[in-house]
Amino acid sequence: MNLQEWMSKHTFHHSQFADIPHLLRLKEDQGVKISLAFPTLNEEATIGKEVLITRGEMIDRYPLLDEIVVIDSGSTDRTRQVAEQYGAKTFLASEQLTSQGNFPGKGENLWKSLYLLEGDIILWLDADIKNIHPRFIWGLIGPLLVHPEVSFCKAFYERPLTLDSGTQTGGGGRVTEILVRPLFNLFYPDLTGFIQPLSGEYAGRRSILHQIPFSIGYGVETAMLIDIYKSRGLECMAQVDLDQRVHRNQPTVALGRMAFGILQAFFGKIQDESPDKFAQVFASLPDIMRQVRVVDEQYSLKEFNISEKERPPMISLKEYREKFDIHD
Repeated sequence: MNLQEWMSKHTFHHSQFADIPHLLRLKEDQGVKISLAFPTLNEEATIGKEVLITRGEMIDRYPLLDEIVVIDSGSTDRTRQVAEQYGAKTFLASEQLTSQGNFPGKGENLWKSLYLLEGDIILWLDADIKNIHPRFIWGLIGPLLVHPEVSFCKAFYERPLTLDSGTQTGGGGRVTEILVRPLFNLFYPDLTGFIQPLSGEYAGRRSILHQIPFSIGYGVETAMLIDIYKSRGLECMAQVDLDQRVHRNQPTVALGRMAFGILQAFFGKIQDESPDKFAQVFASLPDIMRQVRVVDEQYSLKEFNISEKERPPMISLKEYREKFDIHD
């Protein structure tokens, strides 16, 4: 399957999966459980509405989901209390799999949620979505239930991208278009078909997710696409149009730190593929990023330690294998 063929056959619109009773029948026929997890850090303003709507529509009204979990990085606001108030199970990431230690970062939360969740299909949504709607659930789960060959589905949504013609269409954000898409064009051309590779909304089968490592921080989305592509190929992957997503926009300096982490994760994947060629270069990569700031007309450098460590495939952990009774 070439890239253009993949885009035409594996790019969906959420409306194609709006028949929720049909999805429920497929879920029952396939005998699968479906889990939703929100990775959080200080999301008190939005997490309550997200849990309320997803639980009310996708558990109470239509039992498409079997559980909703919040796994938190140590919020200093009322994120966990609000989530519990509206019916989510909440966990503090630092208290889970303590034998493995703890790192800060979204990817760490996703990795540990694999251990905590019970579902055969795992759905992750960012916790800062202001226009949360049930389509975020059934739109991402639908391709996996309707198309057995699909094991991973990524969201995209309205983010205007100006073309030469002057028209606009859905495109990636700033970091996608100036960093990730050029890197994909150079090293993984097949992945350029993903309209928003850094979107924080995606669903996948446990059978594939527990087989891949997880970058702990900003690089988790990029590394996940690369690892699934390398292990299973483009044919098992899909993307779905969720129309529009309203969320908190990051300032440019924050995007710079995100880009730095993504580069670390990306180069780590290249190193894995060609260790001899890249070993000397990558061995000396720094983990300190410096950004210019100005206070009272005085310029200075602020340093950020950004280290994209990687968690091993969940299936390699003794605790995980014992919990889910997995034997060689």
